Amino acid sequence: MAAGSGTRMGAATPKQFLDLGGKPVLRRTIETFVSAVPDIKVITVLPKEHISFWKEYCLSSEFTCPQLLVSGGITRFHSVRNALERVPDGAIVAIHDGVRPLVSAGLIRNMFSKMEGGRIHALIPVVPSVDTLKVLDTVDSDLGEKVLKDSGEEIDRSRVFGAQTPQMFLSEDIKDAYSQAFDTSFTDDASVAHRKGIPLSFCAGERYNFKLTSPEDLALARMLTSSWSR
Repeated sequence: MAAGSGTRMGAATPKQFLDLGGKPVLRRTIETFVSAVPDIKVITVLPKEHISFWKEYCLSSEFTCPQLLVSGGITRFHSVRNALERVPDGAIVAIHDGVRPLVSAGLIRNMFSKMEGGRIHALIPVVPSVDTLKVLDTVDSDLGEKVLKDSGEEIDRSRVFGAQTPQMFLSEDIKDAYSQAFDTSFTDDASVAHRKGIPLSFCAGERYNFKLTSPEDLALARMLTSSWSR
């Protein structure tokens, strides 16, 4: 999934095409999947206006990984739906954010291994919360400004986990889930599957499998990539 505009990154170029250790972020992500599963079939979802750019990049840089290119939709939900229309039945589908380039080949292989056999319908990598969590309400102050106020609600941190990608599904299940009408409560593929009643299983994610959202995220990814290549 690389159809976003990346406005929070503050760059003129969408973040999936920004340089990370001499390669675009998206290329690094795809190469990790191909390294993990050499016979994987890659569907790359891009903004319609950047498909020709990506084709030209792949040709000029001799990035020869076979890819089926699909135009994104108005939301991530619609982009995933567009891609799933090109997925056959009887497959294991891994839906991954193109701007999570530090995912390891080991995690990908382990997740595919767990999905084989059809006993698991959906597998989601998660990481435990390490921060103390606060539930705050936004209220009006006497000065007419919006301020944060403690709600008094307590959260048991041991029960809170952050979901990552890739999120893996049996193709028939996830295609059926995405036949539902769009809902703003759908924050990831697992939430779409859960609404359809597909049982979710979970596995340990990776600390550095973070999504590049801000300039600070990109700076950290560049430092890690540089240190790992030494």
